[in-house]
Amino acid sequence: MTLRSVLFVLLSLTPGFLFAAQQSQPNIVVILADDFGVGDIQAHYPDNKIRTPSLDQLVKEGMSFTDAHSGSAVCSPTRYGLLTGRYSWRTRLQEWVIAAYEPPLISADRPTLPALLKSSGYQTACIGKWHLGWNWPGPQSSQMREQKNGQWKYEWDFTKPIKGGPVDRGFDYFFGVDLPNLPPFTFIENDRVFVQPTAEYQLDHSEGIVLPRGFIGAPTAPGWRMQNILPEITRRAVSYIDQQSQKKSPFFLYFSMTSPHEPVVPSKEFQGKSGIAPIADFVMETDWSAGQIVQAIDRAGIKDNTVVIFTADNGHSHYTGWNDLVEAGHQPSGPYRGHKGDIWEGGHRVPLVVRWPNHIKAGSSSQQMVCLNDIMATCAEILGTDLPQRGAEDSISFLAALLGEANPESRQTLVSHSNHGEFAYRDGPWKLVFKLSGRNLEQSRGKPTIVELYNLESDIGEKKDLAEKHPEIVSRMTTDFKQLIERGSSRSGQKAANDTQVQFDITQKQRWAPVLKD
Repeated sequence: MTLRSVLFVLLSLTPGFLFAAQQSQPNIVVILADDFGVGDIQAHYPDNKIRTPSLDQLVKEGMSFTDAHSGSAVCSPTRYGLLTGRYSWRTRLQEWVIAAYEPPLISADRPTLPALLKSSGYQTACIGKWHLGWNWPGPQSSQMREQKNGQWKYEWDFTKPIKGGPVDRGFDYFFGVDLPNLPPFTFIENDRVFVQPTAEYQLDHSEGIVLPRGFIGAPTAPGWRMQNILPEITRRAVSYIDQQSQKKSPFFLYFSMTSPHEPVVPSKEFQGKSGIAPIADFVMETDWSAGQIVQAIDRAGIKDNTVVIFTADNGHSHYTGWNDLVEAGHQPSGPYRGHKGDIWEGGHRVPLVVRWPNHIKAGSSSQQMVCLNDIMATCAEILGTDLPQRGAEDSISFLAALLGEANPESRQTLVSHSNHGEFAYRDGPWKLVFKLSGRNLEQSRGKPTIVELYNLESDIGEKKDLAEKHPEIVSRMTTDFKQLIERGSSRSGQKAANDTQVQFDITQKQRWAPVLKD
C-alpha cells in the first residue's frame, strides 16, 4: 500500500476510531472547586456578574448537567463520596467535617476511585486539598473527637511520615495541603511535610479576609503566604499534565482546588479585578486556575482522549461575602434556596461540566440527576471494568447521559445531607426533607426531625411545603428511604452494611456516632 493510500485510510477513519487506535483508555481529570456555587459559572447564568471566561469555554465544549449534586452540603463528606462512591453518612461522621489532626475517614480496606483506575494501568495523582484525615505521628494518636479542632494544640512530630493519606488510599502522588484554613500551615508531598512548620501562624490582614484567626500560634512553614497556595497547586497540576502527556500509560488527576473557600486570598493579579468584592475576585481566580488545567491538556495534544470533569464540593459559602455578591446582582445559588451547609438545593446542587471530544456533544446539557458519588461508576464503565462487589455502594454510572443515550438504570433517587446532619430524600421531582426541630443543632439533638415535602418540578425554590397535602407520598418515600439506609447501598442488587446506626427521623446526639456492633 502506498503512503498516499495509508493517509487516505487514516483520514477516512472516524475521530472516535482514531482515538481508540491511539489509546484505548482516556486520561481522566477531575477539577473540584471548593465552595463554588451552582450559579457561579456565567455561561449557565448570564445575568450573574462574575466573569468566568475559562469555564464558559468549557461549557461550550462539553455537557452541562442541570440536576447535579454533591454528596453533602459540606467538604469532607463530599470528597469521601467522590473518591469511594459511597455516601459519607454511612460512616461514623454524622455532621460537619474532618477537624484538624483527625484520623482518615476512608478506611484502609475501602475501594477507591484512584485504586480502581490504578488497577487498570493508570498513573494517579491528587494535587491540592485533601481534608479526609491522616494518622498524624506524635505522642498521641489522631482521634475522632466530639470537640471540633480540639487537637490542634497537641504536640505532633512533623518529621515523620503521615499515614492514611492520599498515597495510602490509591494515589501514586500527592502534593498540596490538608486544607488551607486548618493547621499545620504548610505543603505536604506524598506522606511527608514538604517544609517543616517551625514558625508560628500570625494573623496578617494584608493576606485577605476570613482568615483563620482561631489558630494564631499554630505550626506554620516559615514565610507561609496563603495567597500562594492556589497558584502553586495550579502550577504543580499543569506540570503533572505536561509530564504524563509524554508517557504511554493513561493518567488520572484529581485537582482538588482550595478556592473560593476561605481564607479568601486572591493573588495580587486578581485583587479588585471583579469590581465587586474579594470573594468575587477569588471566584475569578478559581476560573483562571481551572482554565490553566484545561489549557495544559490542550497544549499537550491530549485533548481528544482526555475526559475533563469540572464540579464543586458544595454550594457557595454564605460567610465569605455573600451579601456583597447579592447586592451586586450576582446570585451564587442561582434560583435555588440556601447555600453551603444547607439541606436546601443551594447547599448541594453544584455545577457539573464534562468534556470528552468526539464522545460528548459540545455545548449540550442534560437533565439527568447525578451525584458526585457517581463519578466512580462512570469511570468504571468508561474503562469497561466492573465496580468492586464490596464497595462503591452509592455510585451509579451516568455514561449513557454523557453519550446522549437513554438508560433505564440511571439515577432516580438521591440522598442529600447537611452540615448539621439533616437528611433529604429525592425521588424524581419529589424531595422529602427531615430538618432540625429546634432553633439550632444543639437544641435539636435527640429530638424528632420535622418532615417537609417539596415538588422541585413546580417549586424549584422550595417555598411550598406539601407534606400535609400529600401524606401518601410522605409515607411511601419515608419507607423507601428507610430501606435504602438499612440495605447499606443504593446500587441495584447490592446489599452492604453501614458503619453505624443511621437515623434520619431523630437528630443525632453525636458528631462521631458509635461503631455499629454485630
